[in-house]
Amino acid sequence: MTRVTVREYAASLRPRYQAASRKVKKRILDEFCETTRMHRKSAIRLLKEAPGLKAVGHGRPRRYGPEVAEPLAKVWEVGDRMCGKLLAPVLPDLVDALERHGEIALQPEVRQRLLEASPSTIDRLLRRYKTRGLRQPRLNRLRWSGLKAEVPLRTWSEWKDVPVGSVQADLVLHCGDSTEGFYLTTLCAIDVATGWTELQPVWGMSQENVVAAIHLASRRLPFRLQALHTDNGGEFLNHKLVGWCRRERVSLTRGRSYRKNDQAYVEQRNWQTVRRQVGYDRLSSKEALTLLEHLYGCLRLQLNFYRPVRKLIGKERHGARVRKRYDEPRTPYQRLLAAGGLTEDQQTKLAAVHDRTNPAELTRRIQALQRRLWHLGQEERRLSEPSVG
Repeated sequence: MTRVTVREYAASLRPRYQAASRKVKKRILDEFCETTRMHRKSAIRLLKEAPGLKAVGHGRPRRYGPEVAEPLAKVWEVGDRMCGKLLAPVLPDLVDALERHGEIALQPEVRQRLLEASPSTIDRLLRRYKTRGLRQPRLNRLRWSGLKAEVPLRTWSEWKDVPVGSVQADLVLHCGDSTEGFYLTTLCAIDVATGWTELQPVWGMSQENVVAAIHLASRRLPFRLQALHTDNGGEFLNHKLVGWCRRERVSLTRGRSYRKNDQAYVEQRNWQTVRRQVGYDRLSSKEALTLLEHLYGCLRLQLNFYRPVRKLIGKERHGARVRKRYDEPRTPYQRLLAAGGLTEDQQTKLAAVHDRTNPAELTRRIQALQRRLWHLGQEERRLSEPSVG
């Protein structure tokens, strides 16, 4: 029976059902449920419904209303718009930090409901606030070097249980629609064990500037750089970088050509850490380089102290489906503390940076720098367009 037919059938029985005794109501319900195959409770609600009106007031009362969704949206913005599965474990830390710095004031019952929200509830409440991001452009670039035979390969299967200090690095190009001419780049470096992220803008793609950027990024790491893994580009596979790694006692490895899975940890973070934050415009000025330095200084704090990551711990195949299992989401700062290896002085310095960082103020600074950078990118694109006439 169609839904319209069921409602017509119920409308014909409703006057007799509402005027009948308990015994007669039972017989009507038995006949109605057998004919329509509806659940008995649903049939009762339908037969008791007033003509022309839809039954209301059934089910559980709403627990998460606008009083919870609005502060959740603010925390979500401060937390760099994470999904529910990543935001739920870090909510207590973010809420504590925002309250400590006077950014939000929550009633006790609202705060409790906010912290008790499940990842699926968080995603449902934030659905109206979410917007789609930009697509990542395809960049075709390949360089060859005679050092490929001297630098050992390291494939995707050799990254399990690596120690802290094993870093994958990649360059992100700010070239716009064309790789011709001069443009800025960004060095993105990810520690595989903890997810600790370092970003460094680079003036072009020269070997000297790339090696200098790697040196600066390694000095900012709160741990010693032990191993560096890159792709096969000539900006990495050159005598300057090989010599620097030997002097610093850093093990240098590379991935296979056309196999991005060999450096998957940094490849999957390029969009999250650079493309999503900076965009796709062509950047080629000193002013843009300065803005990138300030922006990445803020992003490092947000990504490492307030952006949790999950690590794959197992996969199970069931026929054509593969079920992946992840560990509990934790920030790179939390993973670094749990891994050990830091001295008490290093832990004290990191804890001081964490405590004095206001997530809301950090987000405001990031957004202000992004607006200036995007405006600059549009100006550079306008000036580079050929004049008509």
